[in-house]
Amino acid sequence: MSKRVKQLPQERGSVLFDVVYEDGSRKSNRRVPMEILGGLDGDEPARLLIEEQDEAIAQKSGRPRSPIQELTRSAIKAPKLASEDRQSSGG
Repeated sequence: MSKRVKQLPQERGSVLFDVVYEDGSRKSNRRVPMEILGGLDGDEPARLLIEEQDEAIAQKSGRPRSPIQELTRSAIKAPKLASEDRQSSGG
């Protein structure tokens, strides 16, 4: 029986970003579709999408979101075997 390797989000068509806001707060692993990135705009479309998502969240929560100070791609972790997850979680 072969061991299954978990797919990374980048392999499924998404890129993860870490966002630092002007108020000092930070959100990690914000998912952005890969197809909107690249070209001459680079990662700028990701900033626009995350700002739109933040605006929708702010409207629903009634609390304004601080403007984005910095946007960087999340570090890519090495894939783990599915069996390693079960061993580390005790099951």
